[in-house]
Amino acid sequence: MSTHDTEFKRGLGLYDSTMMVAGSMIGSGIFIVSADMARLLGSPGWLLLAWLLTGLLTMFGALSYGELASMMPRAGGQYVYLREALSPLFGFLYGWTLFLVIQTGTIAAVGVAFGRFLGLMWPAISETNYIIPPLHISEGYALSLSTAQLTAIICIVFLTWTNSRGVEYGKIVQNVFTTSKLGTLFGIILIGIFLGWNKDAVAQNFGDLWTPRGYDQIVPGLTAITSFGLFVGLCVSQTGSLFSSDAWNNITFTAGEVKEPHRNIPLSLAFGTGIVTALYLLCNVAYLVALPLNEIQQAPADRVATAMLQKIFPGLGVMIMAVAIMVSTFGCMNGLILSGARAYYAMAKDKLFFDRAGELNKASVPGWALLIQGIWAAFLVLPRTFNPATSSYGNLYSNLLDWVVSAALIFYILTIGAIIRLRQTQPNAERPYKAFGYPFIPLLYIVGATAILVVLLIYRTSTTAPGLIIVLLGLPVYALLAKRIRG
Repeated sequence: MSTHDTEFKRGLGLYDSTMMVAGSMIGSGIFIVSADMARLLGSPGWLLLAWLLTGLLTMFGALSYGELASMMPRAGGQYVYLREALSPLFGFLYGWTLFLVIQTGTIAAVGVAFGRFLGLMWPAISETNYIIPPLHISEGYALSLSTAQLTAIICIVFLTWTNSRGVEYGKIVQNVFTTSKLGTLFGIILIGIFLGWNKDAVAQNFGDLWTPRGYDQIVPGLTAITSFGLFVGLCVSQTGSLFSSDAWNNITFTAGEVKEPHRNIPLSLAFGTGIVTALYLLCNVAYLVALPLNEIQQAPADRVATAMLQKIFPGLGVMIMAVAIMVSTFGCMNGLILSGARAYYAMAKDKLFFDRAGELNKASVPGWALLIQGIWAAFLVLPRTFNPATSSYGNLYSNLLDWVVSAALIFYILTIGAIIRLRQTQPNAERPYKAFGYPFIPLLYIVGATAILVVLLIYRTSTTAPGLIIVLLGLPVYALLAKRIRG
């Protein structure tokens, strides 16, 4: 095994690492996706259970990853684990998908979310206030630059620059904004439960937790009213909650900069995912004590948290939520930008990415990797989807995010499978931390995630298949790169 991280400075302690885990997970999803989940599942109890399932899967994954992180505390994290346990091909396919969609698409999405909510306070910032009007490149796609898109790009450029100045700068931004948004999320929970307590909502939601009502069809003829439909609904609903809980693994990308990585990475994974899981569950409890289920299902633009605060503070709720989401998304962007570049750095060292990305700048961070990531993420802000029937525009990143969940699940399953493989192929390797509950916890994650992935492939083929296609497109690229390396 190579040790490519010797040039890095280990400047991240346990608190910094925990803030990286929690900060990368919490974006804007928790404030929005419960509406669609409630429409699919149709009952308060199953909504809470879906979030609990997400939390358990996330924590099972995090507790398992700790073993790999303690064995290989080097820059690149999951890319390195797949490379060493399976083959360089699997490592490359993960890094390829991470760069094209998973990391950069999420950065773009979170950036536009920041701009969109800034526009609630500053109306000049809008997705329809164009600097460059949509230029159609095909029937269903266009390129544009609105003031909201420009805001997203400015955020990406600014955070790429601050992170290029050294891990200390990125750490400070991450700690400040993650601490702030954890406090903000906790405050929203307290407001919802204690100031938003609605006797009618509590009676309706908690007096009848399990009976489906007001549900959408999952596919024509299939709803959550049947046992099988409920199972499918639970799996499909994970698209929203898993995306909202994703990026917990990003701390492993920065393993080369974590102090005492054998101890601090496993602990930060456990603490970070545990904190966020608890807050997400409590946040949904707050929604359910403040709003009847039908108001959660029908929240304008799916903004459940905004609807709750608007009911408690008429006229002020929108602005309060806008500030909360701006703090949350800014901190999330910083964590994603900081960590993602380290994976490309490790790939470049293996000659599987742009060579310059494998260089550290004077601040001992991968400046070129940060720049390349920033350019691609900024570009992903520009494409728009177009619906000719309604003459309306969406964002390409929305499609990317649908594709992300299925692609990310594949690599999570493979990586946790790598723990079992390494126990067999390297039984005597040093393991400062061993996966909690091995082999049951890793196997439970693999079974649960595989079930969700299979259901998504069957019932959400149009949004799942493109993610798989992106992964497979990496095969010929890897063949060309491997030929270059051999030559």
